[in-house]
Amino acid sequence: MSTALPNYLLTHRKRSGLSQDEIAFLLGTESGTKISRYETGARTLNLETAFALQVVYGRAASDLFAGLFEEVEGNVLNQTKRLRATIQLEPDDVTRSRKLLAVEAILQRYA
Repeated sequence: MSTALPNYLLTHRKRSGLSQDEIAFLLGTESGTKISRYETGARTLNLETAFALQVVYGRAASDLFAGLFEEVEGNVLNQTKRLRATIQLEPDDVTRSRKLLAVEAILQRYA
């Protein structure tokens, strides 16, 4: 179970001293309502907005959305383990070896 919050947008905004309307202005949106919804998780943002928030707060998107990142990471690692098991059943050849190296590299990065 994840101990990280789904996101840390409110924390970083409060530290910056900027209002929701000011963050909205930086992102080129109309009002702070969107920012409020992002902070509470009521609205899902797109990749462009995640990168914009990374620029504004000076933190990687994976840090700003730590809880979501942990969830996605866990899902991908579980799928990687399942894929490894499937690949191991394939005939032994160069392609199989390359695939196994790729999935093992994914698993090693997060070991």
